[in-house]
Amino acid sequence: MTVEARIREYYEALRAGEPLSPFFAAGEDVVKFGITERLTGFEEIEAGLRDQTRTTTDWTVESSNLRVVERADHAWFSDDVAMAWTHVPTDRGLAFDTRWSGTLERRDGAWLFVGMHVSTVPEDAF
Repeated sequence: MTVEARIREYYEALRAGEPLSPFFAAGEDVVKFGITERLTGFEEIEAGLRDQTRTTTDWTVESSNLRVVERADHAWFSDDVAMAWTHVPTDRGLAFDTRWSGTLERRDGAWLFVGMHVSTVPEDAF
């Protein structure tokens, strides 16, 4: 599987409400920055993603500018992603235009995220 295919598989798992932690490498040095959080280490990432899956539904994930550089055992990417979902506890819909970047490493034949960063610019930033 290519890195691009693996990233698109992650987007599809997010849309479908499937577990996301299997896309991340095990280890304390793995990091995931989301719009509102910083998760460090696989256990923290797994707990954060499990909570996200439990408390959200109706995901829309639209990639519009995926760029990938793939080497033998390492890769990096960037993307512009329009995201929307419903926060289940409040029944509130949220939507963001986001920027994604990250690094993947091939481990035991599978591409896994070792770093991911998702950010957005607040509407009133300018």
